[in-house]
Amino acid sequence: MKIIRFLTDTCAEPQTGILHPDGSAEPIIGDLFGSWQPSGRRERVAKLLAPLQPPVILAIGLNFRAHAHETRQPIPEHPVLFMKSPWSVQHPGDPILIPTHLPSTQVDYEAELVVILGKPCKNATPDNALDYVLGYTCGNDVTARDWQKSFGGNQWCRGKSFDTFAPLGPVIVTRDEIPDPQNLALKAWVNGDLRQCSNTADHIFSVVDLIVFLSGSTTLPAGTAIFTGTPAGAGFSRTPPLYLAAGDTVTVAIDGIGELTNPVVLEDA
Repeated sequence: MKIIRFLTDTCAEPQTGILHPDGSAEPIIGDLFGSWQPSGRRERVAKLLAPLQPPVILAIGLNFRAHAHETRQPIPEHPVLFMKSPWSVQHPGDPILIPTHLPSTQVDYEAELVVILGKPCKNATPDNALDYVLGYTCGNDVTARDWQKSFGGNQWCRGKSFDTFAPLGPVIVTRDEIPDPQNLALKAWVNGDLRQCSNTADHIFSVVDLIVFLSGSTTLPAGTAIFTGTPAGAGFSRTPPLYLAAGDTVTVAIDGIGELTNPVVLEDA
């Protein structure tokens, strides 16, 4: 099942529904993270939104072996955790804004598989961790490298949490359609140029590992979004670095989920 959040021509309020092959949506009745059922009616999607507004965004750094190798970092003993502001979420097709009020000249792309939890989770085990998963979506962990590395007070949240720095979508694919999240091809293009090409089989810590670690002695609410790390090929790792600029277009694609595309513009524009 593919779940979307969308607007229609006749309703200004976002709706959540099931995406059908013909492109129409069937709104649900109830709470996606509680009790719900299909409405039985079809709607035309006027605008596709990020598939949810997560209460929490947890993200993992240095979780691909090839990425650790290209950055000359040792394989971490435990997942490298940071957080992004929930208000950094951006919709498919809407622009990534290069900050100008706190200026950045090093805005980077990071294609990632994102796990969406469907119910509260605490102290998950390797045997039951995937039972907490509603589904999976594409994410772009946009990062201002200068604010991450030089201006952010030795922590990453500032460089990761500017408005629009967490594009999500286009859909949440429910976990029954992705039985093995550790075998998904993951790619990113900038202006049609393939920049990242990998597979989640290269994860250092699997989706199961991450849910067990993140929920240890910690309650994760329903709707938590977990960015699971980016592969080799991000802009900062290239020689010379290839950062995003106004006029660029970034596309993230994951097998079985789809493509997430966003243009890039200056904040003031």
